[in-house]
Parts: sequence; structure tokens; C-alpha cells
Amino acid sequence: MKITVTTVVPAPLHEVWNAYTTPADIVLWNAASPDWHTTAATVDLRPGGKFSSRMEAKDGSFGFDFAGEYTRVQPHQVIEYAFGDRLAVVEFSEGAQGVSVTVTFDSETTYSEEQQRQGWQAILDNFARHVKDKLGSR
Repeated sequence: MKITVTTVVPAPLHEVWNAYTTPADIVLWNAASPDWHTTAATVDLRPGGKFSSRMEAKDGSFGFDFAGEYTRVQPHQVIEYAFGDRLAVVEFSEGAQGVSVTVTFDSETTYSEEQQRQGWQAILDNFARHVKDKLGSR
């Protein structure tokens, strides 16, 4: 089953793209809840390139690497990647309100569809807040 989440970021496309693909930004927004954080991120943004984000509970009780390989990259438009036996597509689209960022991913069997949707949406919402805050501080 595929699950889709989306957000609109009121910012220029190049700023949205850069914040989504730059490790220094990823560690600032890539968390589903305030008690989690990303402690490290790597990005080799090209087909065949690898990525990894180290996600950890802030209390140190648990952590994991979210990692995979890029399968298609069209700058400022689409990022496709494989993680384990699952696939995801990230689409960037400019509109009147800003840039729509839509992520469609293969679900997994450990958590319910709603839990997965909520978690990925929370991360995407954090991303949108990060970009807005970053641009507001300039």
C-alpha cells in the first residue's frame, strides 16, 4: 500500500529544495515528535548515491538509521529512493501559495497506516516550519 503526505512551504523552490537535501538542514527538521531528533545526516544526491539519517530518542533509549539509495533525481522536481525493500517519491511543485512537497511511500507492516501517515506528516510539517523559520531569520 502507498501512503501520501503533503505540505505547502511558502518559500522559493530553490530554498525548499536546498533545505530538503542539505545535511545541515536535515538534522534540524527530521523528527516526528519533540522527543526525537536526527543526530547526523549524509546525502549523495544522485542516482545510485546513498543517504542516511541517524534518528534517536532524545533520552537515549532508542535510535535507528533511516538509510537508502537514490534511484532518480530531477533537481527541483523529484527525488525517488529505495530504503530496504520499500520505495518513496518526493515531488516538489510550485504554486500560488508556495512549494508543495508531496511524499508517497510504501507502507510497512509494523505500524498502522494511520500511525505511518501521522509520523511522516509530522516530519514534513517540521520541514515546512524549518524553512519558514530559516527564511524569517534572514
